[in-house]
Parts: sequence; C-alpha cells; structure tokens
Amino acid sequence: MNEKTFPLRKDELEGLSGQYPTPFYLYDERAIRENARRFTAAFSRFPGFREYFAVKACPNPYILKILASEGFGADCSSLPELILAQKAGITGEQVMFTSNETPEKEYVYANLMGATINLDDYTHIDYLEQALGGIPELISFRYNPGPLKEGNAIIGKPEEAKYGLTRPQILDAYAEVQKRGAKRFGLHTMVASNELNPDYFVETAVMLFELAVEIKEKTGAAVEFINMGGGIGIPYRPEQTAVDYTYVADGMRAAYDRIMVPAGLGNVAIFFECGRPITGPYGWLVSRAIHEKHTYREYIGVDASMADLMRPGMYGAYHHVSVAGKEQAPHDQVYDVVGSLCENCDKFAVQRSLPKIEKGDFVIIHDAGAHGRAMGFNYNAKLRAGELLLRGDGKIVEIRRRETEDDYFATLDFKGLGRFTV
Repeated sequence: MNEKTFPLRKDELEGLSGQYPTPFYLYDERAIRENARRFTAAFSRFPGFREYFAVKACPNPYILKILASEGFGADCSSLPELILAQKAGITGEQVMFTSNETPEKEYVYANLMGATINLDDYTHIDYLEQALGGIPELISFRYNPGPLKEGNAIIGKPEEAKYGLTRPQILDAYAEVQKRGAKRFGLHTMVASNELNPDYFVETAVMLFELAVEIKEKTGAAVEFINMGGGIGIPYRPEQTAVDYTYVADGMRAAYDRIMVPAGLGNVAIFFECGRPITGPYGWLVSRAIHEKHTYREYIGVDASMADLMRPGMYGAYHHVSVAGKEQAPHDQVYDVVGSLCENCDKFAVQRSLPKIEKGDFVIIHDAGAHGRAMGFNYNAKLRAGELLLRGDGKIVEIRRRETEDDYFATLDFKGLGRFTV
C-alpha cells in the first residue's frame, strides 16, 4: 500500500487560503530533496551519473533551483524551457536539449548555451548544420526501437510514435556526423511513460547497451553517455507500489558489466531524464467544494477545473482525492468530483467513495507535482492556479502567482478594436 498524505492540517489550510485563495498548487521542498537524494544514491554506481530533470513536468525556476542544488541537470524541449534552466543556474552540458520538429532558432540558442543537442531524426543533421554553420563536437541521437519494444497507454507504441530514429537510421547517423566533424557522442531513448514495472527499465538498458556496442563496432563512434530517458511512474493509486530505484540500478549494473565492460565501454556515463517520479508525489492541487448537485449521480463541484489539472480528463487518469480534516472519516458517499469547464470530461474523480463533503471543505488532489500546473490551459477563459512552496523550515512562499484577468487579456489589442470596422 502507498499511503497518501498531505503536509498541512485543515486549520493550517484555513489560514493559508486567507492569503492565497484556492485553487493553488503546493509543493513540499523537503520531500522533493529527500527523494532526489534517494534517486541519485541508487544510480551513482554508474560512472558520471546525472539525472536531467524533465522541465516540462514542473517548469518553475524555484523547483529547478532546488534540484540543481542536488546535482540535477535539466532536460529541455523548447526555447522557454532552456531559458528557465538558465534562470535557475543550469547551463552548458548540464542541459540536455531533446526536442522534435524543432525551429532553427531553438537549436541556435541551445548551442550558444553549450547544451547537449539530442537529434530526433536523420534529416535533422542537415537542418542543424545549416542552422549552426556546422555540427557540434558533441551530438546525441534518439533511438526508436519500433516493434522491438512495447510502449504503454500514455506514450503509445514506439512504432506509431513520431519520435526517434530506426536502428538502420541511427547507425547511418553516427557515421554521417563523424564525417562532418563530430567527435563526442551520446545515445538516448524514451519508450514509455508512467511505467511501474521495474524490469521494463532493466530491459530498456539492455537494449541500449547492446545498441551502443553495435554502434561502436559498425561506425567507430564510442558513445560517452547513454540517456535512459524518463518513464519511471509513480503509484497514483494507494494500492500500487512505487518503483524500487535500487532494484532497477542493480539490474542495470549487472547488464552494464556483462555487455558494456567487455566491449571497452566501461566508462560510459548513465543519465536519466525523469520528471514525474522526482516531483509528482510531492505536489498537490488544493481546491474547495463550492457546489453540490443531485441528479442521476451525486456531484461535488470544486473551484479548480480541468484547466488546472488535465490528466484525469485527458487520459482518464486516476488521482487520489482526500478531504482535509476528514482523512479518517468513513468513505460512505459516492461522488463525481467535477470542475466548472464546459466539458463533461472535466472530472477529477468519477464514482469515487469519499467522506461526506460539505460546501467549504478543502478537496485535495494528490500526486499533482508533475504534469499538473504545467499542462494547464485557458479554455473557457479559465485562469490558471498559482504555486506555493513549503520550505524545509515550514515557511510557505509563493513561487508563481495565480493568473488574473489582465494576464488573460494581455495579448489582445483592445486599442485597435476601437478602430476596427465590420
């Protein structure tokens, strides 16, 4: 069992909401740091190990700065993410730039800041060379194993994915960039998302280790790092079990010693670029119950919506829901917990057994610290929630204010509207 907890009492939430009205996100700095250290400790048995936090999971410079202080780099996939990493003090080869269908200016920026560029397609070699005036000395490629590797429900089947190079393409790619001046090489893949089977990652490592050996033998390019990508899941449901980092690291190390070391690749660094397991369990979306509805089902309406957390509506994903102050109360009511978006999929919980919820109760949505606020949007002119950080000393600071109507209207030209005729 995976116990779902929240770091504040109901009375503390009451005081906090007086200054920061709901809905808001809350992150626990101490828990994030402790987890980051567990992750690093498990995989530090590999040379040059580094975790490149997936900025897309929680793109806030305060979170990035915390993780940078724990030795993490940043996995970026857009120009604003590169800038966020820089603002948090993460630059140079501490940044991995893995993108697809990338505009020229983003490659230029990544190169200027010294980031490692990880190409998604063979045709991008010419595109990158044209953008930069040459191929960087260090270059990496993303591998798509196709039907050789199963994906999962979130990321889909690898052979149907738009990402990465095939095996023949990737061999040709390393040979080609060597001709164009590249001297250092990396290898990357990303074939699953939110995967809880630890053996999946060991099997992925075996696949990449064997490919690294083949690349060296057939092209002469000896990779200096293998980036395992992300994909490690978290136990959203209480009955699920978290991935054992040590188990994964042990299995990977055994494969590394068996495959890599005899091939003369015993100094190859191992990287991850996880986001979800690093911050996911340590962030919560805090909302209030503001309506109830009694029709064919019992509904509780909260002041958050799918615009704040889209995973349940987009994927049908489960997020645990609790009610502050009623953690031990009988779960003898069955509700749909819903937001106010004009979409019927705007539901945080469907037919969920919960304690009796009254208007004004704090309804807490768990495991929202990754792919939560980051995936917010403004449909229905909804304004996205702010973000708060519970510091290690117990103080709470605002690290992103909530959006206002002025923010929503900022890109519209109301002055020009007065001159517009129809």
